[in-house]
This record gives sequence, C-alpha cells and structure tokens, in this order.
Amino acid sequence: MRPMRSFGGGGGGGFGFPSVESTAARLAIGLVVGSVLSLAVSSVGYLLLLTPGEVFSGLKLWQPFTYGFVERSPLGIIFGAFLLYSIGGGLEMSWGSKRLLWVVLGGTVLAGFLTVLVSLFYPLLRGVSYPGGWVMGTIAWVAYGLSIGRGQTNFWGIPITGNVFAGIGAGFVVLNALAGDWRGQVPDFFALGITFLAVRGGNPRTLMLRLQHWRLQRQLRGRSRHLRVISEDRPDDRYLN
Repeated sequence: MRPMRSFGGGGGGGFGFPSVESTAARLAIGLVVGSVLSLAVSSVGYLLLLTPGEVFSGLKLWQPFTYGFVERSPLGIIFGAFLLYSIGGGLEMSWGSKRLLWVVLGGTVLAGFLTVLVSLFYPLLRGVSYPGGWVMGTIAWVAYGLSIGRGQTNFWGIPITGNVFAGIGAGFVVLNALAGDWRGQVPDFFALGITFLAVRGGNPRTLMLRLQHWRLQRQLRGRSRHLRVISEDRPDDRYLN
C-alpha cells in the first residue's frame, strides 16, 4: 500500500518542506523576485509578461521563458510561491531536480509558446498580457496529484486520492475561466494537457515504444484478416502434385 501524502497540514506521511537550496525553492524565490520587480518597475514588469502578439512581431522571444516568474496580485504571489515550494518540493524529492524542471518549468514555457501559436490564428489573444506564476503552480499541483494516482493524499485534513487532488487543481482553472475572461486562462489549459502527457504519457522513449507497439498491433490485425481456417473436409494435399 502506498503511503498517504499530505498537503495543507494534517494527516501523516507528507513530504515535508524542502531545503531552501532546492530547485523547488529557487523556483518559488524566482516567482517572488520577478513579481515584486514587475510591480515595482512597471515598464520592466510589462516586458516580463507574455503578450502573444509581441513575441514574434516585436522580437520579445524571452517572454515565454519569463512570464512564469510573474504574478500581479499579492495572493497570486504568496500562494503561487507556496505551491512551488511545498508541492514542487515534494515532486523534487520523488522525481529529482532534472525532471521537476522539465515538467514544471518546461511545461510553462511550452504552454506559453502554444499560446503564441494559437494567437497567430485567433487575433483576440494577441493583446492579452499573461502572468504565468499560476501556470507553473498549476502544473506542480496537477502533476503532484497525478503522480499519486489512486493512492491517498490529504488535502487540508480531508483524505482524497491523488486523482481527485489533480482534479481540484484543474477545477480552479475552469472556475477562473467561467468567472472571468476565458482568454486569460489559455496558457493554463495548455498546461493541464502538457502535465497529463508528461506524467501519464511518460518520457519520449516510452512514447516511442508505445507508438511502435501500436503500429505492430495494427499490422498484425491487418494480416489476420487474410488468414483462412482450413476445413477438415479439404482434400489430402498429397494427391495435388
């Protein structure tokens, strides 16, 4: 039986808080520093946000890499940093620093580029300025839940499965889209898909093996259609030569 993991206090067996020198802590510190800089110096902060219409036309190619370290509200900064430090730290202990960066930070960057790509065909997204602290936090939240799967975790004293925990994180994205302008959640929706593929789909090598397995199964099914069952009443082949 898998041990119960906890989030938000209560329950046993949680990951505990990581070292301040961990990758998760550095991501959280980066979010705080980037957000404070964005609020203190608005001209610099605007350049850190992701504005899809300016990435290629304005050659602001750094924005998909920087928007993940910016939040514009105090609650967004506090809770985003807390998620990265606590949940991201749990993932780092389980996955290691390299995979944490690939999934959490890499997924945030990829979600940014996908948003820019969609804006090329949907002009209404081009003028939206996206902070991405919650995009990165959402990836950490959902990845944490999916990594536990059907195992038990503890959400503020309530025992739930990891899949339910991931669903709660995805639910926040949907609620934010319904409560406000859905265009502001486009990177978050991309982040959900990226996270699911990264955690449940496996690494590129695993995906290639699954693709090869699918192709082999398809070839075998195609060949089986040409097979015929030999009847017992068939004449003896010895007299056919």
